[in-house]
Amino acid sequence: MSKDKSLRKRDGFDGQRLIVIPKKIVSDFLIDDPITRQVYITDIGYYPRALFHYAQRSQGINQHIIIYCTDGYGWIDINKKRIQIAPSQFIAIPANTPHAYGADEKNPWSIYWAHFKGENARFITDLIVEKQESFKPQLTYSAERIKIFDDIYYNLEKGYGEDTLRYANMSFYHFLSSMIYTEQFNWEKKEPSTDTVESVINFMQDNIEKIVTLKEMADHSQMSVTYFCKIFKKKTGHTPMEYFNYLKIQKACQYLSFTAMSVKELAFRIGIHDQYYFSRMFSRLMGTSPSDYRKRLSESNNLVNTPIAANMEDPSDSHLKNSAYRPMIAKLKRSPQS
Repeated sequence: MSKDKSLRKRDGFDGQRLIVIPKKIVSDFLIDDPITRQVYITDIGYYPRALFHYAQRSQGINQHIIIYCTDGYGWIDINKKRIQIAPSQFIAIPANTPHAYGADEKNPWSIYWAHFKGENARFITDLIVEKQESFKPQLTYSAERIKIFDDIYYNLEKGYGEDTLRYANMSFYHFLSSMIYTEQFNWEKKEPSTDTVESVINFMQDNIEKIVTLKEMADHSQMSVTYFCKIFKKKTGHTPMEYFNYLKIQKACQYLSFTAMSVKELAFRIGIHDQYYFSRMFSRLMGTSPSDYRKRLSESNNLVNTPIAANMEDPSDSHLKNSAYRPMIAKLKRSPQS
């Protein structure tokens, strides 16, 4: 802390940005709207090189707080502990939790921050706290994450129209998810994963057309079957075989949507050689039979504009020869294009 406490301040930093949502906007719209009432911002800002930044709240406040440090250093006192905050770390402070925080005196932090409330706000904050260690998760810097924040700020700066408020707060959900689920957020930027569970999922996807045993999955992970099942379920919430079946059904839905191959053939394509077993599994997981799934999809779309129709226009496709759809193809060809 500064020796001269008179130098401490809450704001007033060069290049600062700050928006406080009017209470009338909160009470008249944010807490009632079906979308925004789930999670909504009450205050948001950016403090660059925030020398002498300091806040102390002995009773906490009735909002949850996120502080994301991108440069410099700071600290937080919470739960009777002082935690040092470094670049690419963020802190989550649950509502009504006593706390204090401030910038380092020699190398003050630059922070993106927000206060938020809503029906799901506590759950999200608890989820962050549950995943983090010592209240300061490490983030990989992402220009895309900063762009989301800037986009939120830019729109709120333009005013408080209903569409703007919905857009900004739906985007804030995305901003929060980028901080909680960094692996998923950075998927296209990272090198091929050495994570054991993800490696097995890639193995499943590469062998979707095969019958893969639990032992083969465990062997791929170089673990015992028991230990592999334990860590797989802990990370995904599903057993390995359940997860593999979901991937198979995902592929089956694609075949039903984009081809006219028979149920028997597509079941074979995903490594299930018993058509009736496949149909029962599909119905259990999707809530409808494969045939009804395809029928409803066809009825809900304009066939001329769907991928199925595009495939049908080429009678040379081996899956479409002698198809029950051939009369429909002929009808489509005779119909004038829109």
